[in-house]
Amino acid sequence: MISAESVRTAVGVLGNVISLILFLSPVPTFVQIWKKGSVEQFSPTPYLATLVNCGLWVLYGLPMVHPHSLLVVTINGSGVVIELVYLLLFIRFSDQKKRLRVLVVMLAEFVFLGVLALLVLSLVHTTKLRSTVVGSLAVAGNILMYASPLSIVKMVITTKSVEYMPFYLSLAAFANGVCWTSYAVIRFDPFIAAPNGLGTLFGLLQLLLYAAFYKSTKRQMLARKCKGEVGLAPPPTVSAEPRKMGGGYTPENPGV
Repeated sequence: MISAESVRTAVGVLGNVISLILFLSPVPTFVQIWKKGSVEQFSPTPYLATLVNCGLWVLYGLPMVHPHSLLVVTINGSGVVIELVYLLLFIRFSDQKKRLRVLVVMLAEFVFLGVLALLVLSLVHTTKLRSTVVGSLAVAGNILMYASPLSIVKMVITTKSVEYMPFYLSLAAFANGVCWTSYAVIRFDPFIAAPNGLGTLFGLLQLLLYAAFYKSTKRQMLARKCKGEVGLAPPPTVSAEPRKMGGGYTPENPGV
């Protein structure tokens, strides 16, 4: 008979795969940014939130904080590297004001993680208490990561367009939430279950927004494209040679 621990490990491995898909889901967005040479109306909030969230979970999964959490460390360590690449690209293609804001937030996140690690490892002396302290903060970070795409919801509802709300990020967030909630329920871990349960709901809300505004988004994009094509169309050419009408006026034959 398959043990609950074996099932939990299998779900954890699947969770790692889905989490990696979640981290890679913004790739089409950044390909678009690269081609256009601008971040346009895309928000850096999801990537900043995911960076600090992954940093917190790496700290949580360390053997001296929460033993036997290798799967948590490996996937979130990968997430830190991937989000750093995204944010460097975002900085590269942002205007000066947005670039400075992103750099300041990134610096603040690294200082926060460094100070937290130093305080927890030097002042808290049991893994149980360390897990509680870091796990509580990691829950907040996880909720922030899942909720971050909702920062653009107001614009989505106002414009009736989901153009700047990446679909693959929302879909992967939903699948990731379902998988890690299942993982946490098999051997109950409230620090993993609570944020991922909320993440499932947030992901579902984003997918419902897509269903509601998908058609209107397509219409708006098509209208913009048609307007652009009309604007680029060459003006009608006017012949320099006067039209000749039978028996009528021509420069050589003034006619009647």
